[in-house]
Amino acid sequence: MSVRVCAVLALVLSLVACTSAFAGNNRGNGYGNQVGGVSISAEGALGNTDPLELKQLNELLLEQLQGPTAKQKKPTELRKISLRSIEQALSEHGQNTCRTLPEEIKFLAGIQRLQYVLLYPESNDIVLAGPGEGWKMDGKGNTVGVTTGRPVLNLEDLLVAFRTVESARQGKLSCSIDPTAEGRQRYEQLMSTQKTFTAGIVGAIEKAFGDQQITISGAPETSHFACVLVAADYKMKRIGMKLEPSPVKGLVSFIDMAPAKIDNMMPRWWMACNYEPMGRSEDGLAWELRGKGVKVQTEDEFVNNAAGTVRGTGKASPIAQKWSDQFTSKYDELAVQEPVFGELRNVMDMCVIAALFAKEGLPAKAKCDLPQLTSTSSKSGLDKWNSPKKVATQSSATKKGNNWVITASGGVSINSWEAADKTVVQPAISGTRDSAKARTGAAEAPWWN
Repeated sequence: MSVRVCAVLALVLSLVACTSAFAGNNRGNGYGNQVGGVSISAEGALGNTDPLELKQLNELLLEQLQGPTAKQKKPTELRKISLRSIEQALSEHGQNTCRTLPEEIKFLAGIQRLQYVLLYPESNDIVLAGPGEGWKMDGKGNTVGVTTGRPVLNLEDLLVAFRTVESARQGKLSCSIDPTAEGRQRYEQLMSTQKTFTAGIVGAIEKAFGDQQITISGAPETSHFACVLVAADYKMKRIGMKLEPSPVKGLVSFIDMAPAKIDNMMPRWWMACNYEPMGRSEDGLAWELRGKGVKVQTEDEFVNNAAGTVRGTGKASPIAQKWSDQFTSKYDELAVQEPVFGELRNVMDMCVIAALFAKEGLPAKAKCDLPQLTSTSSKSGLDKWNSPKKVATQSSATKKGNNWVITASGGVSINSWEAADKTVVQPAISGTRDSAKARTGAAEAPWWN
């Protein structure tokens, strides 16, 4: 008797945990773009990094890390950093990359989540504020908080967020990792010759699908920002398809949830912005970013096996929706256990702030010109990473009754303008602005608690 195969099309990938600023261009040290357990070749192919090479990379990163001062190291609920000070540092820095800036600028004073935007027209400044502490390397190439393990903000990501604000407005800021139409057709041809299906055929399936394509829209493909989008997309797929164990309790794989019968409907997941209406003061001089930041959305796609194409159905299966909701509910924990999810949320926060700047004209309102930070024509340089372009298919096979579930699909979409468009007056935010105004050594230090 033939065994029917539920083809939820081929995912799959290899580890691409792209990380913070240092590792982008260490070619002279022999490490290329091997970061966070991943090597990105000059041709854009992703692959696992040898453990010994990862250890050597971490040793190199530790040598380059100066580390925080005692005052910077202390955790605080609200750390502030002056954008006017950042603008001055970028202006003096010229066309050099951010990697050579002081770490307190490069890592935005160790802030781990953007919470407030505070305007001070009287001093021609805009201040970003949020929880912060000192920073360290986590042993996997990530720059994280010394006590929380959450990734710290990255100035290069903020620069890209401002430079891609128009792409985000047009809904064109995203990434996706997908099988090719030719790969789907080869898969269908392979399966049509199989009278029975066993786990042993998984290797042939991977070969049939071949390399999957990585598509990055709206952002520089060689930026750390783009690597974060790809890495988070990849990690979500790996966890969903049980290709690696869940890093947090209570988050099971979609494979374990999936019913025995899926036919040729393929659940697709993507991560998108997840914010409550933004709080603002009555005078528009203080703003608060509220909400989890990231959610997983899902839609069933119909697979045309003959043509190798897919189309959205506008509907989501209950099981796929349940897995999406489960992933979203665990996002805070995931952001610590897999820092790339924290980095993705930081990127989305920055994109919402960039949209707010453009929508509300905040620099003009604060009388604070920020051309190096916010202009698309800024001369401030970015580290260049090998652009992720493809990844070999890797599948897992799980038997469900007489059927086999073998894979999945996903992506990231940053709809930041929609998030910035929803606001609600919160008079208490003015108090935060007033308390943040007084600082010690304001003329010297770009940040304060």
